[in-house]
Amino acid sequence: MEEEFLFILNSILLGVGLAMDAFSVSMADGLNEPEMKKGRMCGIAGVFAGFQFAMPVVGWLCVHTIVRCLEAFEKFIPWIALLLLVYIGGRMLAEGVRGAAAEEKRGLTAGVLLLQGVATSIDALSVGFTIASYGWLMAFAAAFIIAAVTFVICMAGLVIGKRFGTRLSNKAQMFGGVILILIGIEIFIRGIV
Repeated sequence: MEEEFLFILNSILLGVGLAMDAFSVSMADGLNEPEMKKGRMCGIAGVFAGFQFAMPVVGWLCVHTIVRCLEAFEKFIPWIALLLLVYIGGRMLAEGVRGAAAEEKRGLTAGVLLLQGVATSIDALSVGFTIASYGWLMAFAAAFIIAAVTFVICMAGLVIGKRFGTRLSNKAQMFGGVILILIGIEIFIRGIV
């Protein structure tokens, strides 16, 4: 009973730690689209949760199959996250500065959402190393708990972003872009140090 409790608690804490980047990006998405409907919010949070589920599972599979390739790839994770988030954030910032946000409100595209999902969850690949001693069922359960925690946290980020996005109106897109760039820099620094 105590082992099960510790397993669940550790998985929840892993989920909270891994979801912080996705929370911030969700907040930026909510800022950018303050009229977002609940179904769209669930879809966005679901994408982040899906990536947070898939990455630890992929990491676990790699540890059990091609661990040397993943170790070589691990040093590039901060760079990939930085490049993806700076690109997405830079586009948002440029559109906000040009006034595109005021002229036409474009929602978050599927391509950008997928890039955000990869950028915010790529560090979860390393969780595959930490759960490598688990059997496949426990690894799957841990990834599911991480995904559920991520979903809840991202929904909170979207709600917070929507509230502030309504108040910030046309400045929201620029602010969201800056947030994404800062998140990319933070992931990069954390990964390098």
